[in-house]
Amino acid sequence: MNAGYDVVVVGGGNAALCAALTARESGASVLVLEAAPRDFRGGNSRHTRNLRCLHDAPTTFLSEAYGEEEFFADLLRVSGHATDEALARCAIRQSATCAAWMGERGARFQASLSGTLHLGRTNLFFLGGGKALLNAYYARAARTGIDVAYDAEVVGMDLAGGRCDAVRLRVGEVETAVRAKAVVVASGGFEANLDWLREIWGDAVDGFVVRGTPYNRGTVLRMLLDAGAQSVGDATACHAVAVDARAPRFDGGIVTRLDCIPFGIVVNIHGQRFSDEGEDFWPKRYAVWGGLVARQPRQTAFVLVDAKAAGAFMPSVYPPVVAPSIRELASALQLPVDAVEATVAQFNAAVRPGTVDYAALDDCRTVGLALEKTHWARPLDTPPFAAYPLKPGITFTYLGLRVDGRTRVTMASGEPAANIYAAGEVMAGNILRQGYLAGLGMTIGTVFGRIAGQEAAAHARG
Repeated sequence: MNAGYDVVVVGGGNAALCAALTARESGASVLVLEAAPRDFRGGNSRHTRNLRCLHDAPTTFLSEAYGEEEFFADLLRVSGHATDEALARCAIRQSATCAAWMGERGARFQASLSGTLHLGRTNLFFLGGGKALLNAYYARAARTGIDVAYDAEVVGMDLAGGRCDAVRLRVGEVETAVRAKAVVVASGGFEANLDWLREIWGDAVDGFVVRGTPYNRGTVLRMLLDAGAQSVGDATACHAVAVDARAPRFDGGIVTRLDCIPFGIVVNIHGQRFSDEGEDFWPKRYAVWGGLVARQPRQTAFVLVDAKAAGAFMPSVYPPVVAPSIRELASALQLPVDAVEATVAQFNAAVRPGTVDYAALDDCRTVGLALEKTHWARPLDTPPFAAYPLKPGITFTYLGLRVDGRTRVTMASGEPAANIYAAGEVMAGNILRQGYLAGLGMTIGTVFGRIAGQEAAAHARG
């Protein structure tokens, strides 16, 4: 590291690298501070598979078209209309340019994977996943002269009046300060800070799984909020999905997510259903299930399917629990056998004939239950029966930094910070304050990372 840089980027994931590459290509000297070791660089981005993008016609890897108004309507549906429309439309419109920009910097793409419901039209998949994408970005960073410090924990920022003159960091046992003409904060949320989560969720945190990096502790987010930066989003809100309960506490990634919920029913430890498994298409609905499971006893649930669902969804890295009958399955799961049998029997009796179609909101539904399944309802009547245990898996938190259209961090006065910009998860709450659309996090990181890098470089030159 040098003593000073035009642009210091805090973070090492997609948004950070997009900012760093853009700033460097604009002529700025750039330092990237990655809290993780080199082998674990990339934040949550290394676990991703795709980004959602606007396109007016079919492409090599995307079918049909996905226009601005449909994209925006999808966002409004999952977010409950809680979004900054100007920033949301910026992300949507600029998403049309992401594929070309990424490809020029080493990204490669592929057709959507089988078993990924309803994404072939809306989402562009990375060949090799997020880790391959990040490796391409880091390789380009090295070729273009971007400095990268790994194991670099930010321990302080010299902040005054909305300006940051230096970033103080610790690498190993050595602390140092790096001067900065501009700073881009792309260090993610606070989902790996269990103490901070406990302030919000209490002891329920003991049942949580953190799907991504253990290095997203929200340190810089907290520093800036304490220094008077405006927040956006709800501290209690997060992107949380249902993951296999056998997943590791940190860094399990995409392979621990369970996509089979629309194909069966979900019960809690008392053998009772608690939500509509067929409410909407999976890419628009899957991110609510983490919160639903988190509010169940012991933060635990179980998805039950029968043989008709075999091969229809992306499997977990862990095999299901399998049994020849519902009674034996409930026993193997240590659930109340009579309650589970009654729940399944009531569900099966309530299913009305229809034409199952997982590509549409079909007419397969239940009638007469206190909690209906509105689509894709089929009786669980074909052995063998299978089950997966569920825990809430947090991906990222929605509390973040309020920014303007130039990604400048907004201070308590309402004025933008003089030289502090934010991109990625740390500002995603401007656009997403609840719910999620598959691939949108990578869209936000790519679009606003590029804007932040350009703005930071322009400030440094100015």
